[in-house]
Amino acid sequence: MWKPTNQPSTTPSRPGEPERPAMPSPVSSAPSEPASAPRPAVAASTADQATIGKSLVIKGEVTGSESLYIDGRVEGSINLAGNRVTVGRNGVVAANINAREIVVLGKVRGNLTASDRVDIRSDGSLTGDVVAARISIEDGAFFKGGIDIRKGGQKPNGEEVKAPAAVEAVAARA
Repeated sequence: MWKPTNQPSTTPSRPGEPERPAMPSPVSSAPSEPASAPRPAVAASTADQATIGKSLVIKGEVTGSESLYIDGRVEGSINLAGNRVTVGRNGVVAANINAREIVVLGKVRGNLTASDRVDIRSDGSLTGDVVAARISIEDGAFFKGGIDIRKGGQKPNGEEVKAPAAVEAVAARA
């Protein structure tokens, strides 16, 4: 299996799950603190990724403009078009998901639409259709449904997105 060589030496808090981005330490101008004092590392940045914890149950529509990590239960729909949705090992989702990137480590029942990629990990389970530019299904993962691979900028009916008429006219003269 391919492993990047430039990974940090820290290990994720949960094996097999993607690491959450670490927030850089804030710069302090307090004179009482020596410059060489070690600062505690922050595990996750709430500005970069929201988390639905193990004990949370959400019924309805989830929308927003940040990435989402789901370790609880969600029923309804999830629409985070330009962001990443990760369904954690404990996550149970009964919803259609629309995002840039979708990673499945838990259980999902619903259709997935990703502008970039869908990744179903070895412990993941997906029952539903997938529409994405790229898909990856690890050994041991469960998948039941259809796959529609679309190039970026392709309409749902399979047609290429056409340039506006003004641009076409300029291109025709050239």
